[in-house]
Amino acid sequence: MWLDRVKRVYRQELDITWRNFSLEQNAFDLKQQSEGSDNDWKVWNEPDVTKGRSLLSQVAAEAARRQDPELYEKFHLALLKARHGDDSRIPLNDEEVIVGLAAKIGLDTAKLREDMKDPNILTIIGSDHEGARSQGIFGTPTFVFDNGNTMYLKAFIPPEEDAIAEFEHFVAISCDRSYIGEMKRPQPPWPKGVLD
Repeated sequence: MWLDRVKRVYRQELDITWRNFSLEQNAFDLKQQSEGSDNDWKVWNEPDVTKGRSLLSQVAAEAARRQDPELYEKFHLALLKARHGDDSRIPLNDEEVIVGLAAKIGLDTAKLREDMKDPNILTIIGSDHEGARSQGIFGTPTFVFDNGNTMYLKAFIPPEEDAIAEFEHFVAISCDRSYIGEMKRPQPPWPKGVLD
């Protein structure tokens, strides 16, 4: 959505590699940690991927990535828009809804459904998540830059005319200024006037 606008301007100069991170797993792990429990449940080990809040969408995205990197990008963007767009909030654990999105962007849905059954995809999802956690990542979206800096970003999608400037300011602070660890605005829930 926001990064898609930026990518259209930067084209090949901006290389985005999307990785999996399970907010559901992270919340479970944090709860276990706070309670001193050692339950080692992993969402990607569940026999029914539709039981998790968003695991099915991650499985479908990885299956789409196998078909074609460009179609994967379109599918990923379609998922984001369908989940976070102004007029919709699709469930991320409904196979028919997700496969319907895949069909709209031109993925081979028969192949997608077949690939979604491959347990190796769940291994990829688990590995991505655990790798992110080992870097201290706790939420999405978190940007990992080539120089090793990472930054979680909580933001509204800026208007089209501000997208590039917002991105460039974000990169300048989060990638190039290693000494800035955290910034927060003291006006909950958002700065005054931003939604007016």
